Amino acid sequence: MATKENNQIIKENNCETNMGFPCVLEAFTSIIKTGSISNKCCGELVVLGKVCHFALVKRTLENLLFKDLTLTTIIAKSIQTWTNCLALIDSPSPSA
Repeated sequence: MATKENNQIIKENNCETNMGFPCVLEAFTSIIKTGSISNKCCGELVVLGKVCHFALVKRTLENLLFKDLTLTTIIAKSIQTWTNCLALIDSPSPSA
């Protein structure tokens, strides 16, 4: 089980303090259920960083509340969310 490893990554990188709670909820809702993530929250996710993003997703999946979720689907959706946010942040916005 990777819990200790994920917790160490999260602690060493201050992952839990680098993203506001409303954006955490929005990101996880887009990954675990359905929905989109706002530009603001994409920005926070990218600042959070890839290492923190995936460590937090993995730690969440280790929680028994999420035992019925399909691991491969959630990992794929978390990668898709990360990639979409990265592309959104890297490209200039059409509106100011």
